[in-house]
Amino acid sequence: MAMTDEDALDFAIVIYREDERWHAELLPATLTSDLQGLIQALRQQPSESGTIGLVAVGDEFFVALRVLGDRVDVFLSDIAASWDFPLAREVLHYLDVPVPDEEELDEILQDEETVLPAGDLSIFADLGLDEMELGILSGDIDLLPEDVLSSIAARLGFSEPFERAIESVFG
Repeated sequence: MAMTDEDALDFAIVIYREDERWHAELLPATLTSDLQGLIQALRQQPSESGTIGLVAVGDEFFVALRVLGDRVDVFLSDIAASWDFPLAREVLHYLDVPVPDEEELDEILQDEETVLPAGDLSIFADLGLDEMELGILSGDIDLLPEDVLSSIAARLGFSEPFERAIESVFG
């Protein structure tokens, strides 16, 4: 199957610590639209400090996940994506956050400078990225999701393996 420009920016990466070093591997692209599949893939990768999943869907939004034992923390960068993308809708259902109706969505989108995230803003607080920083990063409409995820990777100390995994997608 040939990759089109439209899905060239969709990717899912698993990040984990082993022998006190961060590692990152690309996950199948089909997981960019399957929350339960993502969670299952992350659970299969043991890690010293929880397994992290980072997903970018085009230039629209990103999802961050963290699995530690039975606990699964999830963060969605933009609630408005739930109308157009199954993964965003699945995340809202998982978080028990209602998908906004058309009127609510119009209110959210009225100000094009506003991005409304959902989920656990403190998902990476114990690793050094606090709620405020994650909120600022995810709310920067000038950054593409892959750029935000790259910033998160740098802040959390796994920039090198993350960038290697990205390069394996985009060359």
